[in-house]
Amino acid sequence: MSVLKLGIPKGSLQDATLELMGRAGWKVALSTRSYVPTIDDDEIDCLLVRAQEMARYVESGALDAGITGHDWVVETHAQVAELAEFVYAKRRLARVKWVLAVPEDSEIRSPYQLEGKVIATEVVRITEKYLASHGVKARVEFSWGATEVKVPQLADAIVEVTETGSSLRANHLRILDTVLESATVFIMNRKAAENPAKREKADNLVLMLQGAIAAATRVGLMLNVKREHLDGVLAVLPALKKPTISALSDSDWVALNTIIEEAVVRQILPKLKAAKAQGIVEYPLNKIVL
Repeated sequence: MSVLKLGIPKGSLQDATLELMGRAGWKVALSTRSYVPTIDDDEIDCLLVRAQEMARYVESGALDAGITGHDWVVETHAQVAELAEFVYAKRRLARVKWVLAVPEDSEIRSPYQLEGKVIATEVVRITEKYLASHGVKARVEFSWGATEVKVPQLADAIVEVTETGSSLRANHLRILDTVLESATVFIMNRKAAENPAKREKADNLVLMLQGAIAAATRVGLMLNVKREHLDGVLAVLPALKKPTISALSDSDWVALNTIIEEAVVRQILPKLKAAKAQGIVEYPLNKIVL
């Protein structure tokens, strides 16, 4: 039996990834003192690895596949296959940005004013490439963490990752530019990707994870409506594609089944009721496979 050696990201993506795996159908359990999670699948072995290190372990073959940020693939120059992009981060389903930031009261208004300055960041290579693209020569220093507090005493600017910008604002920092936009990606060792059994397992895992992400912000709706009021209901009802319409035992009535964004349910339900829909049922979704 072929076993897929899978890296689970330790750190900011850990909880979101474990939750996503659960919604995709895999139960992953982690002891507080262990880096080896258990999973209810004999064809997968898991290892908890820092997202920053994931790509090089996958490149070397120590892991067959892993979940990490595209930014860390770029930063480490790892030669791996990116099978899929998963748009989720620590707090929400969204991409993250590495941004160039300075203190709010800094006189620096442009990256070109960083000539000869000091920039602190965890992504040294990405920052150096960004500066080179602007023809700017500055000293880029690696930051082990708490990068926001290093300006202005220890650095003139920082390049830091953000989802919403709230942490930067809380530390009285002003964003000058976006250096790199990134999302979570599923990566695979190139040799392992040529193994039919491992590639099939990885592809199936990707499919289910994508389905769980697609379902995360949507719900299903079922309702009944008289045929004479069907057009009015359809005019109100958005759908992933088109709603499923089924005949009921009473030929004057039909049942509708559709998928909508959860955020619009509170606006849609009153309109459906006003359009003569009855028996409206909202239900949660685990996965949507498109």
